[in-house]
Amino acid sequence: MAPKSEQLQSLSTQADPSSSSMDPFFHILKILPYSIIRPPRLRLKLPSFTLPSPMTVFALVLLTYFMVVSGIVYDVIVEPPGIGSTQDPATGSVRPVVFLPGRVNGQYIIEGLSSGFMFVLGGMGIVLLDLALDKNRAKSVKVSYASAGISSLLIAYVMSMLFIRIKIPGYMR
Repeated sequence: MAPKSEQLQSLSTQADPSSSSMDPFFHILKILPYSIIRPPRLRLKLPSFTLPSPMTVFALVLLTYFMVVSGIVYDVIVEPPGIGSTQDPATGSVRPVVFLPGRVNGQYIIEGLSSGFMFVLGGMGIVLLDLALDKNRAKSVKVSYASAGISSLLIAYVMSMLFIRIKIPGYMR
């Protein structure tokens, strides 16, 4: 650290012209503490961040995809009921309804979550089919991955088409 005389000299040479018009009391408060007190010498280390594992990133992306596709933003803004109900005209009893029929731009909470789950199930089927193409795996594991991937894709497709037919009666007939 430089001696005090050099510090004061450097402070006076670095002062800008506007400091001459500064209030003298403020000028003293600005210089005085630093001429007496010396800041401590700190040996700080920059924090080291470790990258998350690929499975952690995949899980976060999959969870975000599920939330977006399920309509969580719509559910928070509109606050629809979790499940609906309808009255049976023949018996007069009240039945629960999961899908809001006839309205494409509206949904119950359970409807959005179940549709989002089917989309995630289809995406996981594609991931399993990709894992089945790995050359370093045993044949039995490849067959297991392929069969699980194909079955999850089929279930997701059939259920999504069923959801659309319930949601919009007479669609695609």
